[in-house]
Amino acid sequence: MAEGDKNAEKLKEKANHCFKEKDYDNAIKYYTEALELNPASAIYFSNRSLAYLRTECYGYALADATKCLEIDKNYIKGYYRRATSNMALGKFKAALKDYETVVRVRPNDKDAKMKYQECNKIVKQKAFERAIASDEIKKSVVDSLDIENMMIEDEYTGPKLEEGKVTMRFMKEMMECFKDQKKLHRKCAYQILIQVKELLSKLPSLIEITVKETEKMTICGDTHGQFYDLLNIFELNGLPSETNPYLFNGDFVDRGSFSLEVILTLFGFKLLLPDSFYLLRGNHETDNMNQMYGFEGEVKAKYTAQMFTLFSEVFQWLPLAQCINGKVLVMHGGLFSEDGVMLDDLRKIDRNRQPPDSGPMCDLLWSDPQPQNGRSVSKRGVSCQFGPDVTERFLDQNKLDYIIRSHEVKAEGYEVTHSGKCITVFSAPNYCDQMANKGAYIHLRGSDLKPEFHQFTAVPKAVVNCVDYRHQ
Repeated sequence: MAEGDKNAEKLKEKANHCFKEKDYDNAIKYYTEALELNPASAIYFSNRSLAYLRTECYGYALADATKCLEIDKNYIKGYYRRATSNMALGKFKAALKDYETVVRVRPNDKDAKMKYQECNKIVKQKAFERAIASDEIKKSVVDSLDIENMMIEDEYTGPKLEEGKVTMRFMKEMMECFKDQKKLHRKCAYQILIQVKELLSKLPSLIEITVKETEKMTICGDTHGQFYDLLNIFELNGLPSETNPYLFNGDFVDRGSFSLEVILTLFGFKLLLPDSFYLLRGNHETDNMNQMYGFEGEVKAKYTAQMFTLFSEVFQWLPLAQCINGKVLVMHGGLFSEDGVMLDDLRKIDRNRQPPDSGPMCDLLWSDPQPQNGRSVSKRGVSCQFGPDVTERFLDQNKLDYIIRSHEVKAEGYEVTHSGKCITVFSAPNYCDQMANKGAYIHLRGSDLKPEFHQFTAVPKAVVNCVDYRHQ
């Protein structure tokens, strides 16, 4: 073996060790160094593709899996990686083709067979949806519900809305009920969903608020179904109230096992405190992501398919961005694929839909910052990456000071980039029970709008009984 190849193998082993330790960023770094020494290794590309998948860089993962198969079309793991990448990007037909290849070559691979069946089911479902689609206005689930005559059984001892309304007492009882891993009665869940849909549908796509000099607001990032960590935020920072306002910046569901509990809690507080509790849409408040990452399966397992359809309707009405004191803009993903986007453009977005593949709505949910100037192809395969110069121009044009976004796991729970003008906050500690990251939330005071960062760690795993709903 040539000297360069030996060194490449050492780097691969180093990368493999980092991968086993769940240090995916360093695994990617060492696989990349190995590829610089030996760019003809299908294995290195396949391994780096898997590391990119773990960090949700689906665009990069797809490119590596494709390169792997260009080098060796018989390397079966390459098909598996490419299929997984395409699934994550919602390209189900392309994924199905690769899963078929894996199953044909490895007929006894149970995981591959399960993934093939799951993908095949989605492809057929999408085809059916297209076949029955018509130009008629789609009827809402709300039209087919008879809430008044929905009975609450005598044996149900859990929380109930008071005269059909959410109260603080109800919220405390509901959180306690969820903490004990009990279910809210379906009638109560439907009442919350119907009321919050009506409330959200009256809001603009860009929310504009003023935090007074004497007030502070708490901004939280992704929570991803980590209900016990959400309770911990309220324990550390106080329950939401008119004097303790919150903004949760998208990705409430998927990944974690308690997405229903998280979203019903957040929706409940939105109803209780419509002018002191704010919710923005994330890229996971969408049908494709819910299908892939567990929320659809969780709702069907705990309630019904009909309830998931209603959740989908509600998610479409979530606002896309929030401007605080005319100086700080908050969105889930980030800035735009093109210059010249103004706040007025955000106000005009017709958001009641599944997000398009490109354009401002897509960017608000999906884009990421990068350290170098300019824009580049997204590591996720959707939207773009934007540099400090892009941020600077956008802020100048719109007379803003800085942006706050979420969307990316950060080891410390937050990150400040672009000379302090682009802040990321992420509030799901030990994300997916494997990332070992801290969570964080931000305090913004009306007096100076300077962000104060507060970090916290994950609730001990012993108290949580998790279920994977992705294959329900």
